[in-house]
Amino acid sequence: MAALRATSGGTPRGPGPWEAGADFPGNAGHRDDDDEEPGQTHLCVLWNSGYLGVAYYDTGDSTVHFMPDAPDDDGLTLLQRVLDEVSPRSVVTSAKQDENMTRFLGKLASQEHREPERPEIIFLPSVDFGILNRCRSKWGEKLLRLWFTRPTQELRELNSRLDVIQFFLLPQNLDLAQMLHRLMSHIKNVPLILKRMKLSHTKVSDWQVLYKTVYSALGLRDACRSLPQSIQLFRDIAQEFSDDLHHIASLIGKVVDFEGSLTENRFIVLPNIDPEIDEKKRRLMGLPSFLTEVARKELENLDSRIPSCSAIYIPLIGFLLCIPRLPSMVEASDFEIEGLDFMFLSEEKLHYRSARTKELDALLGDLHCEIRDQETLLMYQLQCQVLARAAVLTRVLDLASHLDALLALASAARDYGYSRPRYSPQFHGVRIQNGRHPLMELCARTFVPNSTECGGERGRVKVITGPNSSGKSIYLKQVGLITFMALVGSFVPAEEAEIGAVDAIFTRIHSCESISLGLSTFVIDLNQQVAKAVNNATERSLVLIDEFGKGTNTVDGLALLAAVLRNWLALGPICPHIFVATNFLSLVQLQLLPQGPLVQYLTMETCEDENDLVFFYQLCEGVANASHASHTAAQAGLPNKLIARGKEVSDLIRSGKPIEPVKELLRENQMENCQALVDKFLKLDLEDSSLDLDAFMSEEVLPAASVIL
Repeated sequence: MAALRATSGGTPRGPGPWEAGADFPGNAGHRDDDDEEPGQTHLCVLWNSGYLGVAYYDTGDSTVHFMPDAPDDDGLTLLQRVLDEVSPRSVVTSAKQDENMTRFLGKLASQEHREPERPEIIFLPSVDFGILNRCRSKWGEKLLRLWFTRPTQELRELNSRLDVIQFFLLPQNLDLAQMLHRLMSHIKNVPLILKRMKLSHTKVSDWQVLYKTVYSALGLRDACRSLPQSIQLFRDIAQEFSDDLHHIASLIGKVVDFEGSLTENRFIVLPNIDPEIDEKKRRLMGLPSFLTEVARKELENLDSRIPSCSAIYIPLIGFLLCIPRLPSMVEASDFEIEGLDFMFLSEEKLHYRSARTKELDALLGDLHCEIRDQETLLMYQLQCQVLARAAVLTRVLDLASHLDALLALASAARDYGYSRPRYSPQFHGVRIQNGRHPLMELCARTFVPNSTECGGERGRVKVITGPNSSGKSIYLKQVGLITFMALVGSFVPAEEAEIGAVDAIFTRIHSCESISLGLSTFVIDLNQQVAKAVNNATERSLVLIDEFGKGTNTVDGLALLAAVLRNWLALGPICPHIFVATNFLSLVQLQLLPQGPLVQYLTMETCEDENDLVFFYQLCEGVANASHASHTAAQAGLPNKLIARGKEVSDLIRSGKPIEPVKELLRENQMENCQALVDKFLKLDLEDSSLDLDAFMSEEVLPAASVIL
């Protein structure tokens, strides 16, 4: 587990999941230690496709901890280890969970296993775990994920997606969007059903699912025919959802007896479809009264000792005469009755064939099997009708998934106030007016938006400085996410956004932090990304770099950063668009970058209020004059004594003066050394003949004395 103190791009609004401890309202003011409540942890967990995602919030120090996605087995062994280690007060997860996770959490919350330290299980709507993923169908989810993993550069396709989103954002179309979204929930996995049909492995539920899917598709078609045909998707659905769909739905609805099929767990046809099947079913239904009459006549010809008998029908065996076993019937030879052929003994009843039952077999045959065979033949014929129209069903799934994904994006855009981006093929760069981070703004009481301008030959390399927690990282991620969302064809969190010819986004964000839209990871900590950007970035590339050189030697990191930026600046007007956030103030102070219009220095606006530092989270021209590391250390909870010493050492280094040890620490160490030397003398045994005083003085006393004096 790695601890994360998140940075904020706006004024905090409370215990949001990405806020640092100093920003938590509960920390305001002084509290006595005796009044402090013990900290609690609240854990959020998701498990999908064998991978476990875990994060938890610690109320004790107001930090968020997260674990990168890790593989876990079906028994969720890793999750159990996390629970044992963290002991959370509550476990928050999505109401839409895998069966294994549902079983695991059910066992955890069950009363018989309940213990005082057992966590409370909280299920939240699945929409809370995906800002943009609000799809109602699995195929819509897959398509949306595909869009986010493979953005397109086809402007026609991007504008086509935006047209649909904009249409559904109109207030008068809200009810229509909700109705279409409800229909999307009935669009199921048609290719899997068609595959089963080809293999003749069709299930009863498949017919029901296919029927609902086709009728929902017809509902989508009828709705789209009344919508503006100038929008490509509406026109495609209206035209390509052909009458073949109505034919399929009509056939299934007229042929399949869904209620009877579910009861019998096999394919059953409705009445009036096949006269021969109907006749055989009537015979089968009339058998009870008919067999009662047969049994009465058979009993008249049986031995008077036999009190009763019944005629029965068993599928695959035929008609039989059933007689109760008499006390005198002990051996197998006792079962023989004249005129009857003994078949078997079951539950103290003897089963025979008689002349009448043989006649019934010849007359009626095996009705049950014959009905089943004929219904199977009808199912095969119906399958052939469906498979002959497989192309239109596949197209239905394709267009419906597009509509589902765009309805999801429209829903998110409506809820979060996103706006439509513009695309300018002739413009190389990005212009964003009052952009917002799509995740951070949900955690801040008032998020401070920032604009972005990168285009032309000025300011292609933007060097952003400022204290920790001032919002540099959030700004970089904000620029990348807005640009990325625009390249997917989504509305973006900004008042206006103009996206030029951007062919790639190279990112390198520190601390192994992943920023996800609930669909796919976008920003990943990979050192290879820096090398890829250096080798492959063009004038159409957007390069985001945060904390370059973090974790390495300061001089080496500074030198590498300067070399990388100078390498790009040497390209002149064809330099990539670069945003670099750094705490290497020496990059500016030592003038390691060439002067010129290509470089623009930006900083996050702050204000010093006596001993406090106020963050405005606003980007402005200029360079930070200090790192304000002491303020960050105080926010992190370091003792004042350490912070004061840190300031003292920093001032000495900056002025070039020698750093003297702290006198108080010297005195404390001197007393410890004296006490240690005295202890050595007290342990001496002067009566020990093997004692070498000269060696003791030279090896123990003199070195200790040199330290003390």
